[in-house]
Amino acid sequence: MLRIRARHIQLADLETAQQVMQFWQDGQPFEQLATTYSQCPTAIQGGDLGEFGPGHMPPELDAVFLGGDVGSVYGPVASARGFHLIEILGRTE
Repeated sequence: MLRIRARHIQLADLETAQQVMQFWQDGQPFEQLATTYSQCPTAIQGGDLGEFGPGHMPPELDAVFLGGDVGSVYGPVASARGFHLIEILGRTE
């Protein structure tokens, strides 16, 4: 069974999401940005979503978790809860 490990940063608006993505591209650590900016309760653990399987996240996010490269950051990705930056930490069978 496929298991995914990832972190994310949830933001209310696209402009802020783009700004935080730029901070990451400029070298700031994803975990630190999540703690500072994410509006999700996972912010206290640096945006860590733990380990989960396919179908446990909204479809628009699941597509990134399943199709993105491990070690990469994606976003902003829109969902019903706002905009997300996603860091894929790993996948195991």
